[in-house]
Amino acid sequence: MFLSPFAPPSPFEPPSLLYLFLLSPPKFLLRTLHRLISFFRSSPTRPLLPLRVVCLSDTHCKVPAVVPDGDLLIHAGDLTQTGTPAELQKQLDWLNSLPHTHKIVIAGNHDTFLDPRSRKTLPAEDTENATLDWGNLHYLRHSTTTLTFASHRNRKLKIHGAPQIPACGGEEFAFQYPRGQDAWKDTVPSGVDILVTHTPPKHHMDLYGLGCEHLLSELWRVKPRLHVFGHVHAGRGKEVVYWDDAQRAFEHGCGRGDGLVWSMLDLWLWVDVVKVVWHGVSNVVWDRVWGGEGRVTRMVNASVMYINTGELKNMPQVVEI
Repeated sequence: MFLSPFAPPSPFEPPSLLYLFLLSPPKFLLRTLHRLISFFRSSPTRPLLPLRVVCLSDTHCKVPAVVPDGDLLIHAGDLTQTGTPAELQKQLDWLNSLPHTHKIVIAGNHDTFLDPRSRKTLPAEDTENATLDWGNLHYLRHSTTTLTFASHRNRKLKIHGAPQIPACGGEEFAFQYPRGQDAWKDTVPSGVDILVTHTPPKHHMDLYGLGCEHLLSELWRVKPRLHVFGHVHAGRGKEVVYWDDAQRAFEHGCGRGDGLVWSMLDLWLWVDVVKVVWHGVSNVVWDRVWGGEGRVTRMVNASVMYINTGELKNMPQVVEI
């Protein structure tokens, strides 16, 4: 195949710009224009007394050199490497030692013991009669909690956490579902302020397609203020998502087929490029000139593991909401 010399060695390794361009020039243009237009949009309005949320994921048995102070700490999964109770307890003890007012934890696919299905792959001597001391951590598994922050006039945040990911490994990986299966529809309660998942949604800091399209559909329904995830280490970063026609056209275009020649001939992909520009520029004028503001979600891929190096070179990220 012509593109194979330029392809990354693994789907979880970042591709080169040349590879992305040759894979689909219109999509390359689409992503570039969408990123440029988003840069000019106004930032979401913050409350007068914002909460400082510290986000991290994918520590894989390691401890970051620095964890910033904050009101709420969120760990979005993959605390461990092999998922034994001993590995998990060491990470839980570390998280319990941190001073944040509230701490949220979900599991990732490497946290094998936490899923009864994958737990069976661990040696019996590691799991027999094993228990975990969660201490002051709020562990969410397809569940919701409401936290109160006394230092912020008793402000409340409704937080939902879910660990499931599209399948990407063997039976030892936890909380997997077959890729393409809808494991998300109507699973996130309405009114959630913060959603914590291990998988990214499709087309958002997921290394060009490793995220879940059904999670993305659920986000369109719920529209939380903040969505924290990890799993795809190389997708690490922040993004503000504006739930509007430009965003819908961008995601639709990203979902079109690839191919150097085929994508150039794909009329509907070019229509999506035009829609992103038209609606995007209109929305920039709307919120910059007229002060209009719609519902937005801050998304954070909080992986502190740098690609797949085994080293925590990425800093935990801080968001104020």
